[in-house]
Amino acid sequence: MPVPYNANMPDITPHSKGLHPDYRIRLMEPGDMTALIEICKVVYPHDVPYTPQELAEHHFVFPQGQFVAQHIPTGEVAGAHYTLRLNMIDFHLDDPWEILTAHGTFDDHNPKGHSLYCADIMVHPRHQHHSVARALTDVTRELVRTENLWRSVAGSRLPGYSQHKDAFTPDQYVEAVERGELVDPVLTVHLKDGWEVVRPIHGYLPHDDESAGWSALIQWVNPACPPPPEFQLRK
Repeated sequence: MPVPYNANMPDITPHSKGLHPDYRIRLMEPGDMTALIEICKVVYPHDVPYTPQELAEHHFVFPQGQFVAQHIPTGEVAGAHYTLRLNMIDFHLDDPWEILTAHGTFDDHNPKGHSLYCADIMVHPRHQHHSVARALTDVTRELVRTENLWRSVAGSRLPGYSQHKDAFTPDQYVEAVERGELVDPVLTVHLKDGWEVVRPIHGYLPHDDESAGWSALIQWVNPACPPPPEFQLRK
């Protein structure tokens, strides 16, 4: 749904990252909600889309962490990236998305959390292949730097794993993708965008049959911020 272009709306587009000049990245506004729900329906046709109340809650608890990509010529909302701050030591390493997001509400947002959890990124198919997703990722890393957080963390689907599960364990599959011996439609892209794998986890998205129920916990570590003393990488 087109949203009127407002030159006064803060533009936080990362520059020199390959984003097509017809697009910009900005913070979510209340008027974006209807368009964002429609994108969710297109990108995740088998899932229940976010509700206006959930999106409003995201905006309320952590407004600086909700990003929107906008197509400037048409005003269309092209994509979004939703984030919240968590203290990951409060969770199990293999907790599912539902737990990490308090069932999509972001009610567990911790303003003192040392990790930026990248809960969801989506781009409407009409606006893909213009480096929109990469730009949405880049602005979250700027947020990590600005707020002096240790890292950003996310779960990566492994939609190629179902084709290889009889030949590879999840660890073997992920290691093969990391080495470039196999290409996973999602994890390979994340690796090219600078994410690193912590380890495979099971049940992150329980109904993801393409991934045979497996995902990879991935992270991007802020080189300017040391890890909190109570947290050890890969443990």
